Amino acid sequence: MTETRRLYYEDVYKKEFTATVVECREQKKGYAVIVDESAFYPEGGGQPSDVGTLGNAKVTEVHEKDGELLHYTDKALEVGAKVEGKIDWARRFDLMQQHSGEHIVSGLVHEAYGYDNVGFHMSSDVITVDLSGVLSEAQLAEIEAETNRKIWENSEVEITYPSRDELDKLDYRSKKELTGQVRLVRFPGSDLCACCGTHVTHTGEIGAVKILTVENFHEGIRLTMICGKSCLLY
Repeated sequence: MTETRRLYYEDVYKKEFTATVVECREQKKGYAVIVDESAFYPEGGGQPSDVGTLGNAKVTEVHEKDGELLHYTDKALEVGAKVEGKIDWARRFDLMQQHSGEHIVSGLVHEAYGYDNVGFHMSSDVITVDLSGVLSEAQLAEIEAETNRKIWENSEVEITYPSRDELDKLDYRSKKELTGQVRLVRFPGSDLCACCGTHVTHTGEIGAVKILTVENFHEGIRLTMICGKSCLLY
């Protein structure tokens, strides 16, 4: 297994980097490239992967499989070569805004009503969130208003890797039982959640949140929402 240094966890704003090609595996469609370090975030935790370029190759998807970070490209890259990596920053920042806004909404719902986020999906247009209980339009309007108040406080987002003993004493959101090192993301006064995704470092960067639609779904509700630049365009 080839281990790649994850630059997106060291500096979430890193848009460009230089790396060495470690492996290049031919696939049915294109190639799977492994480099020694990368700022490309792989699909996971409800968040789509980054896209961009490695050298003269287009990176169309990034996945983590068996601990390896695989960059799927349209061209082969020479093993041992130094390549410039560039992520599509406008797309990544939009995903960071969307993901961060969803945390605050889900955290405030959990705090006020005890409901869990049981499903989460980010598309190119909207975020879909499934909640385990029913909320009225008036309650959702208050959640939306409180979310925007938290955003405009511009609090610093905290990321920690607590020990197992520390973790046992914390009340945090998680969709599944976790083993190994847990990464916690805290939005002060709003949410504490185990999450592997990329987020803004200050809540003000989310800009704003708008809840668009709500419908009954299983025992709870499914809502769609947008954040940041998407609110302006809407």
